[in-house]
Amino acid sequence: MFSRYKKQPAAQPVEAAPTPEAAAQTPAPKKASTDNAVARRPIQKKAAEPVGSDRDRKRKERLGEIKIEMHRELLENLNLAALEKAGESELRAEISAISSEILESRDIVLNREDRSQLNKELYDEVTGLGPLETLLQDDSVNDILVNGPQQIFVERYGKLEISDVTFKDEKHLMRIIDKIVSAVGRRVDESNPYVDARLADGSRFNAMVPPIAVDGSLVSIRKFKKDKLAIDDLVNFGAFTEEMAAYLQAAVSTRLNIIVSGGTGSGKTTTLNALSSFIDDAERILTIEDTAELQLQQTHVGRMESRPPNVEGKGEVSPRDCLKNALRMRPDRIIVGETRGAEVIDMLQAMNTGHDGSMTTIHANSARDGISRLENMIAMAGIEMPIKAVRSQVSSAVNLIVQASRLQDGSRRMTSITEITGMEGDVISMQEIFKFQRVGLTPDNKIIGHFTATGVRSHYSERFRLWGFDLPPSIYEPTTV
Repeated sequence: MFSRYKKQPAAQPVEAAPTPEAAAQTPAPKKASTDNAVARRPIQKKAAEPVGSDRDRKRKERLGEIKIEMHRELLENLNLAALEKAGESELRAEISAISSEILESRDIVLNREDRSQLNKELYDEVTGLGPLETLLQDDSVNDILVNGPQQIFVERYGKLEISDVTFKDEKHLMRIIDKIVSAVGRRVDESNPYVDARLADGSRFNAMVPPIAVDGSLVSIRKFKKDKLAIDDLVNFGAFTEEMAAYLQAAVSTRLNIIVSGGTGSGKTTTLNALSSFIDDAERILTIEDTAELQLQQTHVGRMESRPPNVEGKGEVSPRDCLKNALRMRPDRIIVGETRGAEVIDMLQAMNTGHDGSMTTIHANSARDGISRLENMIAMAGIEMPIKAVRSQVSSAVNLIVQASRLQDGSRRMTSITEITGMEGDVISMQEIFKFQRVGLTPDNKIIGHFTATGVRSHYSERFRLWGFDLPPSIYEPTTV
């Protein structure tokens, strides 16, 4: 028995071993109930169990009950201070040994598979995030959405599906939420019922708890991609074409100011990461985000992350504060993870005052909607300017809008690349260079379509040529299918 990490109990009086005569008079233990799928009994005399899903459900429920009880006992027995210095293999061995002792003391017999699964879940409960740990380790899962303790959805390949992972009850779910938010110095309770946080691996975490969440706590986790997707990967996945990639390389390299527009989960951050790969390694880049997600590979990168106010309402550092300070740090380019408020003023001014090649993302459904969003954010910032002056500021600052969309079949596409060419009266002039042309649906609801140029030659063709990117006229020719 491992004892290094186990709390040492106080000395107890030793009971005398029973005599053979006393043992013979001791009544035999009662036979385990056949309703208990994992209660102690010899394997060869195992009583008949319900078959199919009912048996699996009862088995799962019983294992869940055992896990919760054992987790409570583990916390009482383990020396948590010593565990901080223990290695993973050593800790797993200790948990396995203590769980075996607890099972034996309760006369519970589990087969090898159930025991292994139980030890894994106990390890996750002690060191990780309990039931969520399995989903966090699954590379095919992009988002984890918890609607109360008994309903957890995941997104795989752009489609939502319900998982077989559940929490024991609301208290179990709240214990995991508290574990996450306390690790980053925040709290969530009835007086402060929602919270944003970041997991240790960089994943974005948001939670809302009762009484605001009516049917149990709501949790959403946007998983952090350890391996970022390069331009070649996105081309191979069908997100856009090689011609569009060549055009975007010229646009980024010649320092056009770019906005990546799209809805939630459309791949804006992934697209921004891919575009940043075209930035020269000699340039100084500063990034500003609410939650650090960008994975730039250049050498000279300074990363900043905004901070919400504390429980007293103090200590807030907004994206605008970061952006104002970034302008004093001699950046060649500024990349804002998402523009959603008053920082839009400083972002547009930075694009207009020598920080060419800056990039950001916004939430919008089309390029024209993106321009309207910029105008609305300027108005919400409290800046009173004539609409013509606002549009003139936008048209001179922004050169290119890349529209990312998640289509109804779950696929993500770069559905439009649009240039801003100036002003015509009070209207911002725009021209679409590339687009995704939808044709129809297959019987299994897959999108049928193709990428095509619109036939319009880039407004920045001369700029591309002067910087050494003389794109062939053929890339602007429409594709016929």
